[in-house]
Amino acid sequence: MDPRCPARQLLDRIGTKWTSMAVKVLAQEAPDEIRFAELRRRIPGISQKMLSVTLQSLVRDGLVARRVEPTVPPAVHYRLTGLGLSLEEPLSALRAWAETHMPEIDRSNQLADEPPPG
Repeated sequence: MDPRCPARQLLDRIGTKWTSMAVKVLAQEAPDEIRFAELRRRIPGISQKMLSVTLQSLVRDGLVARRVEPTVPPAVHYRLTGLGLSLEEPLSALRAWAETHMPEIDRSNQLADEPPPG
């Protein structure tokens, strides 16, 4: 695939587990906003830094809107944009496919990892 291919460019941007999880949580709240700390609580295993990097990327790509309240400390809110909401359906289909087929993939990996007979 050519590096300029739109599918490749998109997968480079959204192909991480953290991006998919963040979009899922934000979609569950749509059209409402969610604060950073709540997002972090709802995405098991994500570090503060990784969530921050993921959200910055999503905001830069126009998939997420960020709003900062001028309080001390600042309250930062996130929500999916229309573009981000349109991404939830294909990501949801991919998650459903994974839930259906991961046992088969895991079995294949187990077979591949077994030592050869003999």
